[in-house]
Amino acid sequence: MVVPPSYAAPVTIAVCATRDRARALARAAFPRRRCRLALARTASELERTFRDTLVDAAVVDVHVPSEDAWHAVSLATEFPSAPFFALTPLRPSDAAIAARCAAADFADLVTEGVDDGVLRDLVLPRTFTARFTDALRDPPPALGLSGQLHIATWRFLVAHGGRSVRTDTIAAALGVTREHLSRAFSAGGSANLKRIIDLVRLMAAAELAKNPGYDVSDVARVLDYASSSHLSTTSQRIAGTKPASLARLRGIDLIERFVKGRTRSRG
Repeated sequence: MVVPPSYAAPVTIAVCATRDRARALARAAFPRRRCRLALARTASELERTFRDTLVDAAVVDVHVPSEDAWHAVSLATEFPSAPFFALTPLRPSDAAIAARCAAADFADLVTEGVDDGVLRDLVLPRTFTARFTDALRDPPPALGLSGQLHIATWRFLVAHGGRSVRTDTIAAALGVTREHLSRAFSAGGSANLKRIIDLVRLMAAAELAKNPGYDVSDVARVLDYASSSHLSTTSQRIAGTKPASLARLRGIDLIERFVKGRTRSRG
């Protein structure tokens, strides 16, 4: 049993560019069938995108240095969970631009006209969701999720990078009924599926909470929690901690807290 690639969540790529050529390049590199492209013309629009949705990576057009462009570049230090890429023709005079992007810890500098055809290949493997998926590809042994159905379900969940996922959506992806999935998943004393869904989402929330640019309400919003209170309730139920403490917790810390009596619903 494997998770079909078509069921992986489309990643969101934010692009800050005013030039038509740069925006057209972004549309060609990140087609709708594989990505959700969020186009911004100003740094303020780019920052608003980060606060409205889960951004997996950002591309900033630095062709013409300006105060607004530098503001967009500075957002890389506010939202380090998403890799930032600079787009420029890389003229000899662009050395200062490259140095400034490097100081902001940009992931790469994309040379317009040279790297156009590989922009997607440079960005997609380094997105937040791709790195989250790679880091958690197999269920941690402490969770006791060793069955084929467990592993396929876990991989489906982490491939969505903490986004909200319905049980019936997972069941359809795996070719089983929702009732069978829920019943079989928790058989033999394994954690409830709903609790595992909440755990994966909370692990993503903990990673996003480490961004200086996010507060608890931002994390709740971009991960589609109903409210900050919903995130707080989930954090208390799954890890016995307030969401304000998530930023200092590692994934292994959350798992250790989870397995101590929080794997199954009571009642």
